[in-house]
Amino acid sequence: MHNQKHGVLLINLGSPANPSPQAVKAYLDQFLMDPYVITLPYLLRCLLVKGIILNTRPKKSAANYQKIWTDQGSPLVAITQTLTNAVQHQVNVPVYMAMRYGEPSIQQSLTRLIEEDQCSHIHAIALYPQYAESTTLTAKTEVERIIHTFYPTVHISFKAPFYNDPHYLEAMTESSKHYFDEPYDHVLFSFHGLPVQHLVKADPSHAHCLKQANCCDMPNIAHETCYRHQSLATVKSLVANLGIPPHKYSTAFQSRLGKAKWLEPYTSETIKQLANNGIKRLLVMCPAFVADCLETIEEMGMQNRDIFIEHGGKELVLIPCLNDHPSWVKTITGWIQHIEK
Repeated sequence: MHNQKHGVLLINLGSPANPSPQAVKAYLDQFLMDPYVITLPYLLRCLLVKGIILNTRPKKSAANYQKIWTDQGSPLVAITQTLTNAVQHQVNVPVYMAMRYGEPSIQQSLTRLIEEDQCSHIHAIALYPQYAESTTLTAKTEVERIIHTFYPTVHISFKAPFYNDPHYLEAMTESSKHYFDEPYDHVLFSFHGLPVQHLVKADPSHAHCLKQANCCDMPNIAHETCYRHQSLATVKSLVANLGIPPHKYSTAFQSRLGKAKWLEPYTSETIKQLANNGIKRLLVMCPAFVADCLETIEEMGMQNRDIFIEHGGKELVLIPCLNDHPSWVKTITGWIQHIEK
């Protein structure tokens, strides 16, 4: 392999350009009009997004973004850039980050890798541990669209979802284990939610996911694209690595949007129940996210902390995401060095 001809693209979800209602509206328009995010036919999607959501949600979302905005801008973008810089220092190939929505866009970063760095082989790593069409597949599809349209001679490869990668799990363990040094009552693993329809649609067998109560425990080809199975598998590994007793943890799903049925149990309801049941010190991990963002800092660390305390809890400890932890940098560096060989 000639190092100068290979490049790496780290892809995350994205963020508004700034925390104003106008910028949030533009971001939500791009995000929610993606057919992998809202799977309605185009005209119905337009009616819902442009006719309803974009007339009501941007102001509220902007207020939430304003709570977490930093001097460096969006936490998600700033953290992903810091991670990219750290990885770049460890490898001999160009590494750029890109956001599926917002900037730097996938097209902007691919252009830099191909036209400025003269890369003929692109290795894309979507920074989502668990597979979902609304994250993993839409990122892959956008990379393929740009390559096939503008750079048809460039070779592309994609990192598979890494929910069960031992190095990722080790990084999660290393970055969080010191939070378990102090006594705690319970651990909540909170994953980003997903509409049930998305889960069923991604099942290639069309006969497994959610067809029976223990579907995630029964080996099946559906597990390759099942967000719920992969989330629960991540939890199982982390529980073993961190030595969490079976009765001291729960798994739930956050960040619902709209009235469709989403994966259950819901995080906000689980937190209420835990507090009502006498849990006083609650640790929260968000393994679907590798970088802290609106859903972790504001939704979990502010909104859900308030819910916990209102219902009798004393302390909700939000364990940070991997962010730019040395073990996470080492993990991604290892993936890239494996590509280089």
